[in-house]
Amino acid sequence: MERRLTKQVMAGKVVIGGTAPVTIQSMLNVPSTDIAGSVAQAVRLEKAGCQIIRAAIPNRDAVALIPAIKEAVSIPLVADIHFDYKLALESAAAGIDKIRINPGNIGSDDHVKAVADECRRRNIPIRIGVNSGSLEKEILAKYGSSTPEALCESALYHASLLEKFDFDDIVISIKSSSVDTMIRAYELASEACQYPLHLGVTEAGTARMGLIKSAIGIGSLLQRGIGDTIRVSLTADPEEEIRAAKDILKGLGMWHGPKLVSCPTCGRTRIDLISIAAEVEKRLESCQKDITVAVMGCAVNGPGEAREADIGIAGGMGEGLLFKKGEVLYKVPEEKLVDALMDEIEKL
Repeated sequence: MERRLTKQVMAGKVVIGGTAPVTIQSMLNVPSTDIAGSVAQAVRLEKAGCQIIRAAIPNRDAVALIPAIKEAVSIPLVADIHFDYKLALESAAAGIDKIRINPGNIGSDDHVKAVADECRRRNIPIRIGVNSGSLEKEILAKYGSSTPEALCESALYHASLLEKFDFDDIVISIKSSSVDTMIRAYELASEACQYPLHLGVTEAGTARMGLIKSAIGIGSLLQRGIGDTIRVSLTADPEEEIRAAKDILKGLGMWHGPKLVSCPTCGRTRIDLISIAAEVEKRLESCQKDITVAVMGCAVNGPGEAREADIGIAGGMGEGLLFKKGEVLYKVPEEKLVDALMDEIEKL
């Protein structure tokens, strides 16, 4: 698919925008007062595959999170700041890699200029984050509600405040809990500016429904080349957000690692395919090979339908076939199928 070409910015050593791969983000949900807990969670997120971490900086004490986390992980850290421009300046001095702040919420032009100047001096990009609950009164009155047009106008307004002081290392996010509104708002933004876009459905919900809404919203935009970095916002452990984001990117062929295809089962199935597929999926989590692995229920849907798979298994009566690119290798008892499959994957 053809990607929309955007301006590139650097968050630490990670490139956002342009021709760079889409990056995965998440946010710490440990209280900012718990530095040890925040550090531990940041480490777990990095191991899970998170590429950019955001942390709330609600007060001066929370600035201490920045050096502690940066010492423990190698991925960029974003300071999430609301209203107090001094926290942005202190976060910059503490070594933050990126700042999330809305310039229109931090007071006078002097405050905006101070943040813009400091971030420019230290090569720190700024993410503007607009959502349905943060619209300015004037814009809300103009449109009557948080329409896609209202959200886009708000984001561009905040960007203009930074542009006034010659700052354009900007990333824009325009989130809504309505998937349709979110999609249209990002479409408008992609037409109106060249800034990289951070995609997400805000307040998406629990791990089940949140993933579905995020897959529709984020996935449909990415499929059309819109979007440079993503967060799947879930009411769940942040590590679940990383797994969900990876799955969305894998489904679009935009993430490295194995792709699992499996049939939905039917009356021909004679093995416990559901459990087998779940075990294969779990054991593939640590695999980094760019391969397609098939788990099929019977010979009808095995080597034939999944002939494009690099490796796969197809069930029989208490046993299964291993096949490679549609060619049968050998039969294996059901209880040994997964082990045999993983052995073959190791050989690839």
